[in-house]
Amino acid sequence: MTAPDLALSRAAHLLEVNRADAALEELARLPADVALGAPAFRLRAAALTDLDRWDDVVATARQGLAELGPDAELLGRLGLALRHRGEYAPAEQALLDGLAIAPESPWLLCQYADLCTAVGQTDKAEQLLARAAALAPESPAVFASRFQLAYTRGDDRATEQIAREFLGVWPEHPAALALHGLAAAQRGRMDAAHRSFGQAVAHDPADVDAANAAWEARVLAHPLLLPLRPLHRWGMLRTWLVAVTVMVGLNLAGLDLLAGLAGLLWIAYCVYSWTAPALVRRLVRGRWRS
Repeated sequence: MTAPDLALSRAAHLLEVNRADAALEELARLPADVALGAPAFRLRAAALTDLDRWDDVVATARQGLAELGPDAELLGRLGLALRHRGEYAPAEQALLDGLAIAPESPWLLCQYADLCTAVGQTDKAEQLLARAAALAPESPAVFASRFQLAYTRGDDRATEQIAREFLGVWPEHPAALALHGLAAAQRGRMDAAHRSFGQAVAHDPADVDAANAAWEARVLAHPLLLPLRPLHRWGMLRTWLVAVTVMVGLNLAGLDLLAGLAGLLWIAYCVYSWTAPALVRRLVRGRWRS
């Protein structure tokens, strides 16, 4: 194996272990002729994707397509990056061009499904994901796209089930851990959310979103915020409707004193929900720094 081939292999391995920055450094040392080859462009675009550097992904993918001609993976990276930039029409064209080359690619089908989910075409996204799942039912991309679709539809039970399935198949995958944390947070299980986000960061320290989510889950898991769990489990509107229903019910039953007490408790609860999280953040931050 030649030195450039070894460098490409090292870069690929670094990507597998979630070290995208190091992979880019390895690719930067390639000789010019190898750096302009398909493997280098694909690895570079993948590393930039892992770092959420969408403008650079677009530039790299377009340069690679100009140098190499049509390439399914680079077209997929281009479509993914354009979707994140909110350029949905050119993103769709890039993904359709990629699928014209590789119509049975589960990853490309998932990218197109994610685009459809982003623009509200959830039925089309479901059909695309059914095709992708038939080809690769245990692919991380399939699990992640199924989760995103369920999340967009507001189906908390489905997101939790998908997150559990994902984690069961890929127990150390950063995305599986992060989505499991998100699903747990949606259901008000902040301790579980904190553990999952923390493990996701341990496996992928460069994931800033997971790190921020781990910090927030640590705050919300604090014992002083236990009374606020219903807000995270049901949301503010549902919790408010429950409180109003209780107060109105007590009034209709002629229990005016209890209704008034319930109203005072609700006001106190609202004030607590506004002030307690800020105080706990200061408390946790102080302990973190010490």
